[in-house]
Amino acid sequence: MTSGRQLFLDVAASAAALLRDPAVAASWETDSALAEFRVSGLTAHLAWQITIIPRLLAEKPPDEEPVALFDHYTTQAVWIGAPLDDDLNVTIRRLSEEMAADGPGALAALVDAAIGELRDLLPAEPAGRIVSLESMVLSLDDFLTTRTLEIAVHSDDLAVSVGVPTPELPAPAADAVIALLTRLAVHRHGPTAVLRAFSRAERAPATITAI
Repeated sequence: MTSGRQLFLDVAASAAALLRDPAVAASWETDSALAEFRVSGLTAHLAWQITIIPRLLAEKPPDEEPVALFDHYTTQAVWIGAPLDDDLNVTIRRLSEEMAADGPGALAALVDAAIGELRDLLPAEPAGRIVSLESMVLSLDDFLTTRTLEIAVHSDDLAVSVGVPTPELPAPAADAVIALLTRLAVHRHGPTAVLRAFSRAERAPATITAI
């Protein structure tokens, strides 16, 4: 199994542990740190980043050519910068709440089961495996990178929402996520803005958010 696939499993396991933190269940019905998202929905959205993968691997690989990872974010990821009331964001919140309907214990069990499946599935998938999700067509390894980023970001969202420390990512995962976010921030704001944000507090822009 490639190091990237093992890294995804390690990051997924850290998210699974966060889902079982008693603070998540205690805060289940409260508002999260994300506008319009309750803790329940946010937790389900985090869980979905993991549970979707066995389902995709059960499908026949698409015939289309995969898009490169960076091109996915610049041409396919229409959610970047979309307002809260955008149809896509409204749908994500609705589906997340539906996924959370059976409660935190059931959701955590779904994640644990998916990780168990993936420990067997991922080593068996060929290097060139392609997966598709709606309009997204990526290599499996690039798709796992997108999910690693999502898990990292939403684990922080959830931890802040329920008042527990943010899980610490394995160093290689943190490096990969930060490198990708940096490249996306440069694409969105330009190299000068990112340079100043990293090096000059007196000239730093108000934001260099990448996604």
